[in-house]
Amino acid sequence: MFSHVAVGTNDLERAKLFYDATLGQLGYGEGQKRAKGDYVYLSDTGIFIVTPPIDGQPATHANGGTIGFTCRSVEEVERWHAAGIATGGKTDQDPPGIRNTEAGSLYLAYLRDPDGNKLCAMYRLEDRLAA
Repeated sequence: MFSHVAVGTNDLERAKLFYDATLGQLGYGEGQKRAKGDYVYLSDTGIFIVTPPIDGQPATHANGGTIGFTCRSVEEVERWHAAGIATGGKTDQDPPGIRNTEAGSLYLAYLRDPDGNKLCAMYRLEDRLAA
């Protein structure tokens, strides 16, 4: 559905360290620096961008916004969360675990990146049952 997602940062190299670690746990390669100075992470379905704000103002996180990443297992969610904590992220909401929702049972972990952007790693437990 989405072609790309971009998050702002006030410290590009700190953000790259965080996203190399967390997205690396999901199978993405290291961020690639573009000529304009931001970093991109490529997938078969879209692009994730870490960039200083174009308008030159300080980066701030979205109030109410969350960026979610699909995971292939509970273990992948856990590795993503641990990598985020190790590189300056902070747990947001409850610790990683099962949430029973109207969309089914999900294994979720939430982090705030070093700039305060809210992120989520999600694994649908029904996927495990169906396999």
